[in-house]
Amino acid sequence: MNKMVYPLQFDPILKDRIWGGEKLKTILNKPIESKITGESWELSTVEGDVSVIANGEFKGKSLTEVIEELPNEILGTEVHKRFGKQFPLLFKYLDAREDLSIQVHPNDELAKKRHNSFGKTEMWYIMQADPDSRIIVGFKEKSNANEYLEHLKNKTLLSILDDVEVKEGDVFFLETGTVHAIGAGLVVAEIQQTSDITYRIYDFDRVDAQGNTRELHIDLALEAINYDKVEAYRSYKKDENVSNTIVNCPYFTTNFIPLEDTVTVSKTGNSFTVYMCVDGEFELEYDMNIYTYKKGETVLIPAAMDYYVITGKASILEIYIS
Repeated sequence: MNKMVYPLQFDPILKDRIWGGEKLKTILNKPIESKITGESWELSTVEGDVSVIANGEFKGKSLTEVIEELPNEILGTEVHKRFGKQFPLLFKYLDAREDLSIQVHPNDELAKKRHNSFGKTEMWYIMQADPDSRIIVGFKEKSNANEYLEHLKNKTLLSILDDVEVKEGDVFFLETGTVHAIGAGLVVAEIQQTSDITYRIYDFDRVDAQGNTRELHIDLALEAINYDKVEAYRSYKKDENVSNTIVNCPYFTTNFIPLEDTVTVSKTGNSFTVYMCVDGEFELEYDMNIYTYKKGETVLIPAAMDYYVITGKASILEIYIS
């Protein structure tokens, strides 16, 4: 066992948004004071928003500092080989009191060329849904740039986009290029590539407290959009006390663990693992220490933690890079 590493928790990076609310406090117990907090960035190395460790020996250090010191131990040998000392994923909880803007993210190639950034493949796990809550994912039928621009100009874009009613536990996988929006009344766990590149294409003509509209990126979005119909919904098994695969893509693997008892985990050291507790609570025992996590908490398991036990009653998202 490697005594230098232990499960890492981070101070949440809270973001006020025009569409945000108070559920991150009331449902997930985040330390928010505003009535429009839309996002809690749980684990991030986005420039200007780098997570700071909140527990243990490394408390007060940034994630990037610790990766610099211990790249193989934190990231894993294969992740380090592939990404260098960059942490390749970003983890968030979102509270949509109102609809988010309709937006799209570029792929790796376009993001690299334009912004020197990763693209933004992402997935959503619906943690809480008010009745009749909906999301937008892609087009109802195959479209094209001309049809899209015509509807955008006429403010009828919603008529050609696919909107879906959602409930707690639903998962959607959004490949880059998918036009999308989280609808009002939802709390969502979001897993994505490390990127903050978003092209906003329609914002319902909203204005902020100063009467200003938010910037749109209509020209940038044109080349980024996938005009084909997409299948974003992911069904998955819920067998107890095992890892049920939801998404397995080149950027991340996400499993669902319905924990009802005890699970023993042994790892190879190739990749870090992240657990997002989306319901209930659990304990993790490692190196004769016990760590406790509850709904709305996120923990980074360094790759060098090769053997540990989790116990409790919880719904857990398990994320790593295969």
